Amino acid sequence: MEDKNLMENILLLEKGACDLFLHGAIESSTDNVHKTFNTALNDSLCMQDTVYDKMAAKGWYPTEQAEQNKISSVKQKFSAQ
Repeated sequence: MEDKNLMENILLLEKGACDLFLHGAIESSTDNVHKTFNTALNDSLCMQDTVYDKMAAKGWYPTEQAEQNKISSVKQKFSAQ
């Protein structure tokens, strides 16, 4: 398996972990459990960000700059509601 495929899999796993920890925090019944899930979520988000940065640095996760007119259009659409 290539490095790019491994990193894509790791990123997907981290995203899945973030989803689970988020729902755990939302559904937790006590403050202690909520804080534990929240800490795990924040740690997982940091790991996901690190993996993303490494992939982007290698050109494996390219991003596009949004056009200013599209940004303005979306802002106007949602500010009118």
